[in-house]
Amino acid sequence: MTTDAADEWKQWHEHRVESVSAPYGPLALTGTYWLEDHPDGRLPDIPGIWAADGEGVVLTAVAADGLTVDGQPLDGSVRLAADAGAVDAARVAYGERRLVVLVREGVWGVRAFDPASQARRAFRGIEATPYDPRWSVPGRFTPYGEDRTVRVANADGRERGLALAGELAFTLDGQDLTLQVAIQGDVLWAVFADTTSGDGSFRFRFLYPAAPDAEGRTTVDLNRAVLPPCAFADHFICPFPPPGNTLGVAVEAGERNLV
Repeated sequence: MTTDAADEWKQWHEHRVESVSAPYGPLALTGTYWLEDHPDGRLPDIPGIWAADGEGVVLTAVAADGLTVDGQPLDGSVRLAADAGAVDAARVAYGERRLVVLVREGVWGVRAFDPASQARRAFRGIEATPYDPRWSVPGRFTPYGEDRTVRVANADGRERGLALAGELAFTLDGQDLTLQVAIQGDVLWAVFADTTSGDGSFRFRFLYPAAPDAEGRTTVDLNRAVLPPCAFADHFICPFPPPGNTLGVAVEAGERNLV
């Protein structure tokens, strides 16, 4: 094992723990509410009237409701688009809570993040296997001729489309393996399971290999497999692994479970 790689992994793991336990990290999510499920516009434990309106959400409240938009008390109506930035930069706040507007496949919703959430108070850490160089191997990305979208179950019980950009091939302990991957920003993104999933590790995990070079080369470092957001809060809608992304090997690496 190289000391540099082990030290980098340790710093990465410490940063992950800090990120998920931050005031507005995934542990702070206390609810995801789809507006179509609340036709009267009233969301549980959240003031105001929230209504989907075409390409946005209209929020109506009086000053006594205690909602603020862009730091100013809301007394009237405001039109909101989906929040694209960090949770703590969401336009709508209710005290210390942040109310994040989102849209999935044309369905509008609101997420509530509360720094005082029970999950954040109860958090004790992430169980992760220490760095082992055998879990870091060369990979090759081959893009599909055109993007593919497959329907997969999500953690909230609904089925949604998962856009896939290509296949990532690698060899692990003499076995040739592939994962269907998406492109997320400047990295690849794989949703995968393995023979430890649900028995030693969370039921599935995420992996974010670096963007491939011009010849499709990247590194598949399973030491950096991470728990999906729904491992930290039940209100996330993480996609399950697409067909073919359940590996027939035991990936005893990376993040495994919550402590």
